[in-house]
Amino acid sequence: MKKFMVVLLLAAAAVVALGTYFYKGTDEYKTQKEIAGQIIRFHVRANSDSEEDQRLKLAVKDAVVLFLKDELSGAKDLDEARNILYYDIDRIEEIAGGVIADMGYEYNVNVYFEKSYFPMKVYGDMSFPPGEYEAFRVDIGGAEGKNWWCVLFPPLCFVDSAYSVVPDDTKEQFRNVLSEDAYEAITLGDLDGDNYRIRFKFLKFLNKFFE
Repeated sequence: MKKFMVVLLLAAAAVVALGTYFYKGTDEYKTQKEIAGQIIRFHVRANSDSEEDQRLKLAVKDAVVLFLKDELSGAKDLDEARNILYYDIDRIEEIAGGVIADMGYEYNVNVYFEKSYFPMKVYGDMSFPPGEYEAFRVDIGGAEGKNWWCVLFPPLCFVDSAYSVVPDDTKEQFRNVLSEDAYEAITLGDLDGDNYRIRFKFLKFLNKFFE
């Protein structure tokens, strides 16, 4: 039985490696790279998945997003947005730390840029394919809990994700920095009554799980 499991795991690893190799030669992979080169993601990671820590994460997120909404309102391109964020790191740590202290916690907070792999994410009626992205991170405490995410530039963070459709003016900002193919690739599904049939355009084989 153990030998069978080892063989099964090796076979699965080979399939994943082979799939990754061929995926990197596809138009979908190239499109993901284009998208990743034009956006900055934002992630706030909670100390843990406890109800209290998740509530704290959302309070920190609200305070930081409110601050960044004004700070990034005049950013004309990706480089300008990145420079503003670098300049504001200390201030953002202060804002997050203030929220943490006001809510009775003593967690440290760490604010930084990173490049990391992220899975497929959906925001309203827009989707972002899996792959490596530049991200602006706010880590609370041990940063071992679920994270809240959005896109800081172009400014998707300032649109309520509870709405099923991202406003046209926000989408237009994405259209302005992406090719037509890349822009079309991050829109979702066919409207069917009040529901969307989500069709992931980057990993088309996943569609069967959403039928």
